[in-house]
Amino acid sequence: MSSLNLDDFTDLIERPDGGIRRDAEARRERQVVPPGSLGRLDELGEWLAAAQSAVPVRPVEQPRVVLFAGDHGVAELGVSARPAGTAAELVREVLEGGRPVSVLARRLGVPVRIVDMALDCDPEALPADVVRHRVRRGSGRIDIEDALTAEEAEAAFRAGVAVADEEADSGTDLIVLGDVSVGGTTAAGVLVGALCGVDASVVTGRGGLAIDDLAWMRKCAAIRDALRRARPVLGDQLQLLAAVGGADLAAMTGFLLQCAVRKLPVVLDGVVTAACALIGQRIAFRAPDWWLAAHDSGEPGQAKALDRMALEPLLTHGVTVGEATGGLLALPLIQAAAALAAELPEKPEDSETPEPPTETGDPTATEGPAGAVGPTGAAN
Repeated sequence: MSSLNLDDFTDLIERPDGGIRRDAEARRERQVVPPGSLGRLDELGEWLAAAQSAVPVRPVEQPRVVLFAGDHGVAELGVSARPAGTAAELVREVLEGGRPVSVLARRLGVPVRIVDMALDCDPEALPADVVRHRVRRGSGRIDIEDALTAEEAEAAFRAGVAVADEEADSGTDLIVLGDVSVGGTTAAGVLVGALCGVDASVVTGRGGLAIDDLAWMRKCAAIRDALRRARPVLGDQLQLLAAVGGADLAAMTGFLLQCAVRKLPVVLDGVVTAACALIGQRIAFRAPDWWLAAHDSGEPGQAKALDRMALEPLLTHGVTVGEATGGLLALPLIQAAAALAAELPEKPEDSETPEPPTETGDPTATEGPAGAVGPTGAAN
């Protein structure tokens, strides 16, 4: 019998410090730039202060990109613009510096960590530190079979928890979370559709590399069939991940929850991370308070999931490439919010402007010779 009890996360996860957030709001009221004039940067700075339990907020100095990688058997149905089983090629491109996330990470000075959970390749084809958490080679075809066994789902979830602990222990102060997968957006669409109680067409998007109409119809049909398999296990989130998720999604869910336990803020990228976050919310309702939505990718499943969690994206640039690219685009905004919240000076205590003298109600009154005020300047 499994020793993993998901209900424990409800007790372990606390909300960011509300008292600290109120202190941050009060400090913002005292700063020289009027509150509200910086838009959402004010809200971001206060959120960071609460997450850090620090006023003034500390700068974000050790962010890290964490990418969970896997291949999904459902890609065999032609639901992705990329051939099934080719996610390892994307991983190698990230490692070699040729993907958008690689370029942005170099520019911003952010290290990138890739965690292989279910890539369809020989482990020897990738560095040992990438493959050491792998659960299996590829995930099952979720329209007709489970993605994982119960044991594999638990192992993947625990691996995500372990990665979160490693990051928290290493001093990482903000995570930008993403995925590298082929077929992952299909699995994500199933999870969002099941948890939100909507039909396949509502959550079926075009994917990272946009698919044509025929592929979209195949993807919609695959999500429809997988939803039939998902609905009977909605009450057990780990079983749901085993049935219609995948090793990478199970790991991301465990990672998100443990980051909330460790009070480590996470920036969500696209629809795959949003789907995992939605499962995390079902497990521990306070967990989304530790997460930010980086951007609106245009995927309908992402919009549905973020709306359910009341998370508003920071950016709307239509970035669909995945791999935490949209998350990295939001990072400078978050760092700017922290800098403004911490470094804008406060108004001097004696800088209050005195109230002007009260004027009389008679518009014809003028000052008289002795300083008295009366009509036409006559002394009273």
